[in-house]
Amino acid sequence: MFIYAPLFSSARSIAVDISVPFHWLSDLPERTGLWADDRLSSRAALIHENQALRSENLILNQKLQKNAALEAENFRLRQLLNASDAVQTRVLIGEIVGVAPDPQVHKVLINRGSNNGVYEGQAVLDAFGLMGQVVEVGEQQSVALLITDATHALPVQVNRNGVRLVADGVGTLESLILRHVANTVDIQVGDLLVSSGLGLVFPAGYPVAEVTEVEVDPGRAFARVKAAPKAQMNRSRHVLLVFEDKKGG
Repeated sequence: MFIYAPLFSSARSIAVDISVPFHWLSDLPERTGLWADDRLSSRAALIHENQALRSENLILNQKLQKNAALEAENFRLRQLLNASDAVQTRVLIGEIVGVAPDPQVHKVLINRGSNNGVYEGQAVLDAFGLMGQVVEVGEQQSVALLITDATHALPVQVNRNGVRLVADGVGTLESLILRHVANTVDIQVGDLLVSSGLGLVFPAGYPVAEVTEVEVDPGRAFARVKAAPKAQMNRSRHVLLVFEDKKGG
């Protein structure tokens, strides 16, 4: 029998076209599996990358915070070094490494001791003013009593006119009291109080406090006078221990 070739070719082409959907359907599970594997792999990669980025971001934030802390500390140290230039005697830089656990006791622990030449009665300053004096000395560390402690009294004078007074601690880091100030004494809000050098405990001329309140009551013999310490009692970390010529050569 003779079959016309073009007709046979056309029929075979039609058969191929008809079989395509069946091949596609039969291949669908495998292609679906491959697609799912790709999707899962991509999702896992994205999750891993997201976690890595989160970790990196935390590390970078920690570094930024550390850099900010270092920058602030360097600024404070520069202030302290500038203050040391203004001190005419030899000084030693120390670091506050502890504070008294009792809030009523204003004492700090400094990482300098007798091995560094520290002695009892030595004046302690920060970059802004007089903080206190050394009261206990160990080989490696020492304890300083702050001028704001309720047991501490400091001879001062008004820088503007030289009037001599005594500044007492009252147990709060933000305030000192000047007792027995006669109503007629020339003292004003804003006056700078400096160490007078009397009592031979503190060297003369160091900033101590600024007068913040003067209350004169004609019915009382003495005025009520408050002052704020110049030193940053609850913020300073580094301090200067001042050597007097007679003590610390």
